[in-house]
Amino acid sequence: MNCQTKTCCFTGHREIPQSLRPALALELEQTLRRLIAQGVVYYGAGGALGFDTLAAQTVLLLRREFSQIRLILVLPCPEQTRGWRSEDVAEYQRILSDADKAVYVSDHYDQGCMHRRNRHLVDHSGTCVAYCTKSTGGTAYTVRYARSKGLPVFYLGGTAPLL
Repeated sequence: MNCQTKTCCFTGHREIPQSLRPALALELEQTLRRLIAQGVVYYGAGGALGFDTLAAQTVLLLRREFSQIRLILVLPCPEQTRGWRSEDVAEYQRILSDADKAVYVSDHYDQGCMHRRNRHLVDHSGTCVAYCTKSTGGTAYTVRYARSKGLPVFYLGGTAPLL
């Protein structure tokens, strides 16, 4: 296995209905356990609110049991959290400090930094785990891009949208 085939990226919506969170978290953990059993070691998350945060939290939780796994944050820019609620910034900072590595695709916010972050995640991965319930937006774009690159995409939280 090369580094790319040992790497999984995450993509998902910032908004997750509260009623779906427990089941989504369980499905995510079960999916990651299967990937770990298959030899996936590196997990790339984009640091956004919602699914990215849940994915990073789950990797950090599983890292206690599976010391070989690594969380890599691929972030659009240092000021990603501008405008976030203080409790969300605090959790972001906790995840950032516990991550094994952080990569910024831009020194400052610009119109394309989120897009570059998403492409970077996919370009360095062999698998994608997605929470995608809509056929439009950044998550749908990232899923289509992953599929175009031949990555298997594991859809969580119900059926995949028509992409």
